[in-house]
Amino acid sequence: MFRRFTQLTTRSIAARSMLLRGGHGQQHFNEPGGYLFDRKPGEKYEEEGWETIYIGGMSLAFVLIGLGVYYKPDTRIRTWARKEAERQMLAEGDVLEYKKTDYRA
Repeated sequence: MFRRFTQLTTRSIAARSMLLRGGHGQQHFNEPGGYLFDRKPGEKYEEEGWETIYIGGMSLAFVLIGLGVYYKPDTRIRTWARKEAERQMLAEGDVLEYKKTDYRA
């Protein structure tokens, strides 16, 4: 009994069902009618109630996400380390400004 149970794996069950079923019938084909979204030319589109809310909500979400990404604080470790190094150098009295040189390579 256990041997019979182990032989019936999902692969063998699927293969048997395919053999028993044979073909799958004719393919479904929609004859082209020439209308986009099955609407006749000149037909007025009636908006549904949720479409305006959905488009407005998605637009607002994209704008808010864009603004959030644009104005997010700079939290990189290099920026923090540079500010910390400048603060320590100023505390020690070092000058952070460099003189302009006319060096040309």
